Amino acid sequence: MTFTTRPTLRGTFGMVSSTHWLASQSAMRILELGGNAFDAAATAGFVLHVVEPHLNGPGGEVPVIIATASDPTPRVLSGQGVAPAGATIEHFRSLGLALIPGSGPLAAAVPGAVDAWLLLLRDHGSLPLRTVLEPAIGYARNGHPLVARVGDTVATVQELFTEHWQTSADLWLQGGQPPRANKLFRNTTYADTLERLLVEAETAGTDRVAQVEKARLTWREGFIAEAIDKFSRLPHRDSSGEDHAGLITGDDLASYQASWEEAATLDWQGHTIAKTGPWGQGPALLQSLAVLDELGDPAALDLAGADAVHTTTEVTKLSYADREAWYGDGEVPLKTLLSPAYAAQRAKLVGPEASAELRPGSPDGRQPLLPSIATGDNHGDATTGEPTVSSDGVTRGDTCHVDVIDQWGNVVSATPSGGWLQSSPTIPSLGFCLGSRLQMFWLEEGLASSLTPGRRPRTTLTPTLVLRDGAPVLACGSPGGDQQDQWQLLFLLRHLVGGEDLQEAIDAPAWHTTSFPSSFYPRTTEPASLVMESRLGTAVRDELTRRGHVVTEADPWSLGRLCAVSREADGVLAAGANPRGMQGYATGR
Repeated sequence: MTFTTRPTLRGTFGMVSSTHWLASQSAMRILELGGNAFDAAATAGFVLHVVEPHLNGPGGEVPVIIATASDPTPRVLSGQGVAPAGATIEHFRSLGLALIPGSGPLAAAVPGAVDAWLLLLRDHGSLPLRTVLEPAIGYARNGHPLVARVGDTVATVQELFTEHWQTSADLWLQGGQPPRANKLFRNTTYADTLERLLVEAETAGTDRVAQVEKARLTWREGFIAEAIDKFSRLPHRDSSGEDHAGLITGDDLASYQASWEEAATLDWQGHTIAKTGPWGQGPALLQSLAVLDELGDPAALDLAGADAVHTTTEVTKLSYADREAWYGDGEVPLKTLLSPAYAAQRAKLVGPEASAELRPGSPDGRQPLLPSIATGDNHGDATTGEPTVSSDGVTRGDTCHVDVIDQWGNVVSATPSGGWLQSSPTIPSLGFCLGSRLQMFWLEEGLASSLTPGRRPRTTLTPTLVLRDGAPVLACGSPGGDQQDQWQLLFLLRHLVGGEDLQEAIDAPAWHTTSFPSSFYPRTTEPASLVMESRLGTAVRDELTRRGHVVTEADPWSLGRLCAVSREADGVLAAGANPRGMQGYATGR
């Protein structure tokens, strides 16, 4: 085994991996109290809202994939909120907009995360709601040591807060300055919101399920919905440079509920890989794996060499071109897109030189439709996969992740995001803000991801569950926007067919491409781009450049933020977490 930054944890009781140590340890506490993986994951989810507010929040969303001890069939919990009823292409066009803004209330989808976590608890949890919410309430009320990146994020949008989003300035600018790293930060307003939600839930009696259902009803029809409805109507500055009111109403909140659905799956190299449906980008990972199989034995790829970097990059470009042409919350020819015959067609397009074209396929003979911006020569910053924030609140790649496996065989993989502190002004009576996921829709008719009221935006959030012989053996995921499935592809190649253990596969050098339209405003594309950690070396860089890749060398430890938990062949549980950024941690015993 090669050098790793930390050991792969192993034990038999339970394992947790998340993007923040407080969320991981809070989830582990729930396992120690006798809770299951679903109780633990929900606890982590609510804690992440508090301790990673620049990466997710209650006003955001979360897709979850689970398998239970009694039924290993992977199931997807969709906590991706939909476009409000008033979010029509005509409305945005009437405002003179060609793209949905990347920040501000106009870009908000209906919040989905809280209802999803509560639905997970209702259907699969075991502990009282108060036990699950106590850690998040405690950290919000009593404080938690704030990670440095929160203050850095606030600093980038300080002028926006002070000049246009005063409610956010009131919360995040202490004495007129961004919060300091590692100092206690309290959000007592949000603590009050959670406590009030809990108290109202407990009016339903002592039955756990009744309490959870009462909390869900209160969220979508009670004081929280009323506050969101009222605040959303107020115009605020967004990334268009103008002030616009939001579109979410109380009726939108009342009509939305998280839901269960079948996972999209691919049988690959003795495993079954489970992802969300094509309302998320998850099937692009499945397409990439299928095409790699057509190109030869994936185990033969030398993932430290230029050939493997080139091949995986070119395969990714093809999958993401199909994502742009075909994925959305509607009819998608997914069966064909994941078929061996289609993969064989696509594999023929992988040549020895880098492609700078966006080349979607024609499943079932259908002609692809692309947004007009897709072939434009517009450029952005692709130096890292970490969150980038501009002074107007525009963000990319801001996300969290949590994986849990317990002693009984329950497994959860979840990727919470949205509702970032910088995405929209803080709702003063609630202590959190709305998200900006609508920016992933197009304001052009007839596309797979055209803006449509009641539909989910094509999200980048993409947890993964892996089964072997019908039993779940791995849960993993990563923040990183459009890069999430690219980094997971490398991890799966290293772990499932390369034989590397979890931490070794997480620590290994990473790369990605942005040679397709970004999912985030202003939807830039960078033909033939390839971003690689400098650890890959100058010889690899030079060879990739010779093949036509436009190479950007990122810092040696900057790409990928993977979490993973697994069950090994002898039943031992394992976990690993990304060392980059010194924030993600695994725990277990």
